[in-house]
Amino acid sequence: MATNITNTNSIDPRDVGTPDDWIPRHPEMVRLTGKHPFNAESPLSLLMDQGFITPNPLHYVRNHGPVPKLHWDTHRLIVDGLVSKPLNLSMNDIEKFPYKEFPVTLVCAGNRRKELNMIKQSKGFNWGSAAVSCAIWKSVPLNYILKLAGINLDDCINDPRYICFIGADKLPNDYYGTSIPLEWCLNDINDVILAYEMNGERLPPDHGYPLRVIIPGCIGGRMVKWLSRITISNEESDSYYHYHDNRYAYTGGGNKITRVEISLDDGKTWILAKLNQPELDHPVVLKRGINPIPRYWCWSFWSLTISFYSFIRCEEISVRAWDATQNTQPRNPTWNVMGMMNNSHFRVKINTIVQGSEFRLIFEHPTQPGNLSGGWMVKSEILSPKLLTFSKNSTNNNEKIPTFNINDVAKHNNEKDCWIIIDQKVYDCTKFLKNHPGGISAILINAGKDVTNEFNDIHSTKARDLLKNFYIGNLVVSHKAKM
Repeated sequence: MATNITNTNSIDPRDVGTPDDWIPRHPEMVRLTGKHPFNAESPLSLLMDQGFITPNPLHYVRNHGPVPKLHWDTHRLIVDGLVSKPLNLSMNDIEKFPYKEFPVTLVCAGNRRKELNMIKQSKGFNWGSAAVSCAIWKSVPLNYILKLAGINLDDCINDPRYICFIGADKLPNDYYGTSIPLEWCLNDINDVILAYEMNGERLPPDHGYPLRVIIPGCIGGRMVKWLSRITISNEESDSYYHYHDNRYAYTGGGNKITRVEISLDDGKTWILAKLNQPELDHPVVLKRGINPIPRYWCWSFWSLTISFYSFIRCEEISVRAWDATQNTQPRNPTWNVMGMMNNSHFRVKINTIVQGSEFRLIFEHPTQPGNLSGGWMVKSEILSPKLLTFSKNSTNNNEKIPTFNINDVAKHNNEKDCWIIIDQKVYDCTKFLKNHPGGISAILINAGKDVTNEFNDIHSTKARDLLKNFYIGNLVVSHKAKM
């Protein structure tokens, strides 16, 4: 397995001054939401170089806020609700239980969201195509814990129940939580687990230390990190993040990928690629028993040898996959307001450059992650939204607009006096701090600074419209502020 994971034991300078300034992170991870919170994916080429298993420092990360500082010796897992035997378990208790260890590929529901944002801005930030990674998880089967609490499958037959997961990450809208049907967890075939090791090591802080949920075949938003409580209920989770952030349909299924096809003529004909599925032969997977595994939880790789001259007059490469139930990907993206579940054909454009008697080919992916430039969908676009052109008082064009320099703004850097700069415009956000959906700290760590990239990476058109209410003047660079 190829690796390039040096310099992962030091604190990234970008984390200094944030609540996460104690967590070592790989310097090449592409940050998608500015300094904080940490949401990042590996450069695609670096991710693919690693092969089947993704090293921990290069595994994509989705955090909604600060990473909680938890300790193995003091962390507890509470199991309560509609159970006959409530549990209060230490990590040492959990580690002594029977365990499973096998690889699972995780994918964020926002993977490839930037493609949707190029069609129309969604409410989410710009994930590229590397919000997917594969790791080996050591864990206790969740159904083992549930049986200790007195739960069995018969409880769900006439009285549908849900298992609600709650994390220890305190966020502006309370703790992160979500739920799935209880019967899903009780069925052995679904492999729902509580993981405490990742690739042979204790979970890294960004990945849920000391305990997290892994639900193969579901989107990452269901796999609660820093797990602290499991509640059995006859209703779905009432968490804000379940109803407003991650509530939608998804069919993972655990079905085997049976073929991958490539088209060079806009889908008129398709060429069959060669599949490589390391999951089938991986030593850890084989330890699960001599019978074929009933579910396939990992990504598949493919390859195809094509003559260089096949690309002449070819404008685009399209790729699609099929599974054992004959499900395949849609041809085109389906835009939605949350920017989730984009799994359409992956399309790579080909540009032919002729220089005398020689020519060369340039291959372009649809986008690059975050605010990185490049990609055929954004070739003629400015990646950040257009500059806001309103004045402080649009009804009075004769009013002189105040101007400030960077030093003026830097003085307003606290909770009682908070200014920021976006697209060379200055905003006084003091009155908005307590109403900010991302919490006070998300603004305060950038108070008195230029946050253009951070703001534009995350916020929708609705947020930019709201910003107008806090506009106080323009930024100037070369001379002193004037009033």
